[in-house]
Amino acid sequence: MYLKKLKDLRIDNDLYQKEVASMLNITRQQYGLYESGKRDIPIDLLIKLANFYNVSTDYILNRTKKKELNKQNV
Repeated sequence: MYLKKLKDLRIDNDLYQKEVASMLNITRQQYGLYESGKRDIPIDLLIKLANFYNVSTDYILNRTKKKELNKQNV
């Protein structure tokens, strides 16, 4: 499930929810709802997170295990 990826990426980068939320220009509470699965994450924020973590949206959505971006398509 992609929720685990959101949390794992955040923790792997030594970030708190409030730091990620600030980067997304949303509240920590709102980000927490996305990470806990209580709300679906909007596509625009999903893209911002993928760019921020330098991974594909497919990786966050658990459609691939490949973390690296395909540089030909960037």
